[in-house]
Amino acid sequence: MDVCLIVPGPLATVSGGHTYDRRMADGLRALGHTVRVVELGGRLPDPDQAAIYAARTAWAALPADSVKLIDGLALPAFAGLPLHQVTALIHHPASLETGVPEETGQRLHATEATMFRDLPRLVVTSDQTGERLVRDFAVPADRIRVIVPGIDDLPRGSGSAGTACRILSVGALIPRKGHDVLLRALGRLFDLEWELTLAGSADRDPVYANGLRALAEALGLGRRVRFADDVTEALWAGADLFALTSYFEGYGVAIAEALRRGLPVAVTNVGAVPTLVEPEAGVVCAPGDVEQLSKALRRLIFDRSLLHDLAEIAWQSGQSLPSWNEQAVRLAAALEK
Repeated sequence: MDVCLIVPGPLATVSGGHTYDRRMADGLRALGHTVRVVELGGRLPDPDQAAIYAARTAWAALPADSVKLIDGLALPAFAGLPLHQVTALIHHPASLETGVPEETGQRLHATEATMFRDLPRLVVTSDQTGERLVRDFAVPADRIRVIVPGIDDLPRGSGSAGTACRILSVGALIPRKGHDVLLRALGRLFDLEWELTLAGSADRDPVYANGLRALAEALGLGRRVRFADDVTEALWAGADLFALTSYFEGYGVAIAEALRRGLPVAVTNVGAVPTLVEPEAGVVCAPGDVEQLSKALRRLIFDRSLLHDLAEIAWQSGQSLPSWNEQAVRLAAALEK
């Protein structure tokens, strides 16, 4: 099978969607398929003229007999083209991104609704995203294939072994990830010993990222909060607790990785997260609820024995998650049909 995977470039960018695309491309190649990755330039998912030109240039160069797989964040740039042989890979609808201006969101929703209904097949990364496409975009359910992200065979975290609870949050510094909620919740816990690392790129929304740094200073957390451009193995290994307070998640790749490493989690009740996280593996709070999150974090930070018990359940549940190789096999089967 000859696959052309079209993504918002560059694919090396560290994010859940790019990780999925990159690992699936590697998995398909390992199965003997040819995969050519086309990285689109320009502004996406709300395409500017540069992105539209890049999409049409890429489209004209695609081999006629190739299997065409387009990442959902790149899809709006292809509006108006004949996509009757295209499979779309939807991590979550771009129009649902938090922080998008209302007018932009409405325009993207209309574009996505038209394109989704015209596509013969859509691969989504969670049951919840598939249900959202049926409910909010009128996509026929029989066109949707659910293939959740895989996970590597990761080492179990050892924790910090210090007096301060080390909290790790992994995700791009964008409004949808709700890092400001996490900072405000932790800002109430001045009497407890904790440290937070926010590991994620600031490139997608520099204004918001700078606002997070200013918020940390305004809350008096400057010495407790560290910003890192990327997550490292050392950060994972030394963490005692994982936290991600998103307003929306298609799946939650970083959450799955935390569970696989045996890290208890403090997360929000969005997308696939409630089905991904067992109650005994952490706490699940309402998105945007600073008070509820703060109370939950207080309990976890204060009671280290509870944190240890949750870590054991997290480790056990993480071992049942599918591998990337297994999911690449499922994607290949979906593309060949």
